[in-house]
Amino acid sequence: MFSRDINEMEALGISVSERDRETLRRLGKRPVLKRNFGFVSVFGFASTILIAWETTLVLIQYGLSNGGLAGLVCQFIFIWLGVTISFVVISELASMAPVSGGQYHWVSMLAPSPIYKFLSYITGWLTICGWQGNTAASTYFLSSNIQGLAVLANPTYSPQPWHQLLIALGALLFAVLINTRGGVVLPRFEGFMLILHIAGFFAILIPLLVLSPHRSGREVFETFMNGGMEPTQGISFLIGTIGSLLTFCGADGAIHMSEEIENAAIVVPRAIVLTYAFNGTLAFGMLLAILFVQFDVNEALNSPTEYPFMFIFVQATGSVAGASTMITIMILLNVCALISSVASTSRQIWSFARDHGVPGWSYISLVEQKASVPIYAVLLTATISMLLQLINLGSSAIFDDVTSITVAGLYSSYLIAVSLLLWRRCQGHISLFHDNSAKISESSEKPGSVRKPQTLTNTVNAPLTWGPWHVPGIWGIALNGFVCVFLAVAWFFSFWPTTLPVTPANMNYNAILWGGVVILSVTYYLFRGRNEYNGPIVEVMEGEQQ
Repeated sequence: MFSRDINEMEALGISVSERDRETLRRLGKRPVLKRNFGFVSVFGFASTILIAWETTLVLIQYGLSNGGLAGLVCQFIFIWLGVTISFVVISELASMAPVSGGQYHWVSMLAPSPIYKFLSYITGWLTICGWQGNTAASTYFLSSNIQGLAVLANPTYSPQPWHQLLIALGALLFAVLINTRGGVVLPRFEGFMLILHIAGFFAILIPLLVLSPHRSGREVFETFMNGGMEPTQGISFLIGTIGSLLTFCGADGAIHMSEEIENAAIVVPRAIVLTYAFNGTLAFGMLLAILFVQFDVNEALNSPTEYPFMFIFVQATGSVAGASTMITIMILLNVCALISSVASTSRQIWSFARDHGVPGWSYISLVEQKASVPIYAVLLTATISMLLQLINLGSSAIFDDVTSITVAGLYSSYLIAVSLLLWRRCQGHISLFHDNSAKISESSEKPGSVRKPQTLTNTVNAPLTWGPWHVPGIWGIALNGFVCVFLAVAWFFSFWPTTLPVTPANMNYNAILWGGVVILSVTYYLFRGRNEYNGPIVEVMEGEQQ
C-alpha cells in the first residue's frame, strides 16, 4: 500500500487490521494467517534468529585463520556496514510487498514480462535453499556446541557423529513443538528470547572484561594472518569474511513472517534495520572483548572442543565451571535461534507452495485453522533439516559446505531482486502512488470502511508503487548500486576454498551445491514447473470484497 493511502486511512480512523487486509488485497492475496506479531515481538524474532554476538563467537575461527585479530575487526566492520545498507534497500521491497514469499514475489513484480516467471521460480528455490541451509546450520551448531561443552567438562568423552544426530533430533522436535502450538505462543516466546538475548550478552561480556588477562591494542589492531596460505593477504581477508556473512544472515526472516505482523509495510523495515544496527553493535563489542583476551591463536584453532571460543572462555575465566556456564547461555540462545529459523523457513516454503512453486504444493500450502499455522510446512522444514544432519555421519567437512549454502543461496536471491529494483528505479517505473486507484471515501462511506480499489499493485503485471519505507532520488539509486556490487562480491567469495592447497577434504563444495540447486530447479521447471507455476497467484480479483 502506498504512503498516501496510509495517511488517508489514519485520518479516517481506519484500524491497522483493516489496513493490513487492504495491503494484502492489493497484492492479490487473501489473509489466512493471524497477525499476532507487533513491533517488539518482531524485533525479538529478528534479533534471536540473527543472534549476531553469539554467532560472532561461534564462527570466530573463519576470521582468525584468514585475517587474524586485526583482520577480524576489519572484516566485521566491512560486512556489518555492507549488510546494513543492503537491508535498507531490501526493506524498500519489503515495504512495497509485505508478503511471506519475499524475494520470489519481488522478482515476479519487477522482472520483464517474458522472463518474470522463470526468474521468480529460480529465486524461490534459491531462497528455500538458503533458508533450509540456515535451519540446518542452526541445528548443527546447537548440537555440536553441546558436544563441545561435554568435551570441555569431561576430556575423556569422545564425541561421535551419531551422538550429534540424536541431539539434533531432540532440538528439532522442540522447535516443531513451539512452532505448532498456535500463532499466539511464538510471539510471546520471542519476547522472552529478546530478554535472554540481551541479558546473556552482559553475562558473557562482563567476565571477559573483568577476569581475563588482556593483550595490547597494538597486537589486536595490527596482527594479520593468512593461515589458509592464500596468494595474497587481501584474498585471505575476503575469504575470511564468510564468518561475518553467516553472522549477519537471518534478520530477513521477519520478511517471511510479514503476513503475521501488524502494519507489516512499516513495522518489518523498521524492525530489520534496527536489528542490524542494535545487534551489530552488540556483536562488535563482543568481538573486541574476546580479541583482547590473552590467548594463543593456534591453540584456540586446534581446541579439542572444535570451537575456539570455548578455549578462550577457559583462558579468560581460569575456570572450566565458569566457562561451562557461559557456554550454556550460548546453547540456550542457539535453541531460540533454531525455533525462529524453523518458523521463517516454513513460512517461505508455505508461500512458495501456495503459488504452486514446489512439488506437493496442495498439501504443503495447507494451514491448520485452529492454530493458524502451516503445520505441513513446519514438519517438512524440520524433516529436511534432520535429513541434512545425516551428511555429518560421513563427513563434517562436507556438511560445513552444506551450511555455507546459506550465504550463496540467500545472497544470490537478494542480488537478483535488488538488481531488478535498480533497473526499475532508474527507468522511473515505480510511482509514489497509483493514480487510477479508487480513493478512500471522505463522505459517502461509513466511518472505518474502505472502498476496494480498482487496480492491484506490486504483483505480476500490475503497476509498481513505493511503500512507506523508501529512499528517494539519487540517494536511493546510489545505495541500490552499492548493494548490487557488495552482494556480488560476497556471493563470489562464498565459493572460495578456505585453505590451500585444495584437497578433497578441505575443498569448498559450495559451488557444486549451489549449481546443483540451480540445475535441478531449472530441470524441474522445464519439465513440470512451468505448467504449474505462473508466479504469485492472484487470489483476490480486482474490485472483489474480502
